[in-house]
Amino acid sequence: MLPTVVSHAAYPVGTTTTAPLATAALAKLPQQPLQPSAPSAASGNNVPTTSNANAAAAAAVPLPPCDDKEGHYIVTPNESLTQRCKCGHEGCSRVKIMRLLGQGTFGKVAHCWDRQTRRYCAVKIIRAVQKYRDASRIEIRVLRELQRWDPENQYRCIHLRECFDYRNHICMVFDLLGQSVFDFMKSNHFAPFPAEHIQQLAQQLITSVAFLHRIGLVHTDLKPENILLVNDAAHTTEIRLIDFGSATFEKEYHSAVVCTRHYRAPEIILGCGWSYPCDMWSIGCILVELFTGEALFQTHDNLEHLAMMEAAIGPMPSSLIQRANHAGREFFRHGRLAYPASATTRASRKYVAAMRRLENIVVPNCPFNIYLLDLVQRMLIYDPAERITAEEALRQPFFQLRLPAATNTLAASLSSVDPSALAGAMRGRTNYGVLPPAAHPPAFVSKASMHGQAYG
Repeated sequence: MLPTVVSHAAYPVGTTTTAPLATAALAKLPQQPLQPSAPSAASGNNVPTTSNANAAAAAAVPLPPCDDKEGHYIVTPNESLTQRCKCGHEGCSRVKIMRLLGQGTFGKVAHCWDRQTRRYCAVKIIRAVQKYRDASRIEIRVLRELQRWDPENQYRCIHLRECFDYRNHICMVFDLLGQSVFDFMKSNHFAPFPAEHIQQLAQQLITSVAFLHRIGLVHTDLKPENILLVNDAAHTTEIRLIDFGSATFEKEYHSAVVCTRHYRAPEIILGCGWSYPCDMWSIGCILVELFTGEALFQTHDNLEHLAMMEAAIGPMPSSLIQRANHAGREFFRHGRLAYPASATTRASRKYVAAMRRLENIVVPNCPFNIYLLDLVQRMLIYDPAERITAEEALRQPFFQLRLPAATNTLAASLSSVDPSALAGAMRGRTNYGVLPPAAHPPAFVSKASMHGQAYG
């Protein structure tokens, strides 16, 4: 029998134990990691395609080329994204493109109008390149199984509404949501979030990740860009976790390098192997970013990244260095980080020298900061076997703080909370982060995808 809690004991380097669940709500999560099984027609691996009749009808209506030279679909406002009938009239197609929402290596996301449901939606249009098509089919399977485990979306992971294959582009349909947390911060000139909003966003994010880990899934790409506000126009803090294109099941193949650079855990850089704890490291970086408005580790170089970690957190433990692969050990000389190296630029030296200790970034001068710093420090422990788990994080004192005038409404202009108003704050608990009972769907079908990103 597999353990009821996905702990860091399953991590390939080091062991640890996990305390029994403290609340009934946590105990009602799915009781074991899900097991990989063979693809099936119900798994989502099969994408609906245009029927033969419609295809024949389409042939009678010549269509202009729809791809650019890199295989991206050319998004044109007011054009159709689904097959027209033989009359060729635009109004006979189901999905109408309104505008482009974004673009990535996987393809594009378009704001569309569904004429059948009479609702706006977001459609992720995969590039007409075979490796991205293959990755998207795997992503669809993951998304559909997440929805089976959580049909009411209590864990706030994006739900796939449907998918189809149009002119060699796999299209995934999602609810149209608001801005990403990153874009919201950008629109507010990267001002820090208020204390109560940091608490609310953190609880929702960790709740989602606790659910993923309990069912044996590592997200691997947590960052502000992959956290969407459900309705930013209404300025609410409710979120959805997106981008399962690189999500990996614990018992399946693990790519050597995952996570966007700024949020990448040290065990990934050092080649020690990775698992659930890498998500917790990413969350720690995200919480600091919500607090300051700036990414904690702004770098694009491995050696510089490690140097910044040591400047903010302290020296790398020898136990982790010893578990590094050959390339990872090359960053060290005699047990110490070999920084600066001969090729290190003056700009890099200056930037690393300007890094502050974590306790000087989140200054522990009030209850909120004290408990936030404690939580982040537990997430940014170098050794993944000692790093806090998602379920443990939800039981930390930080989430028992009752903040003054706490609401779930985002302020138009973000400002910090008066520290003096936080005295005696250990009196209650918000409703975010509660883990409700999970559904019990049919047998799980899983397959990790190592490609793709954004919206799903």
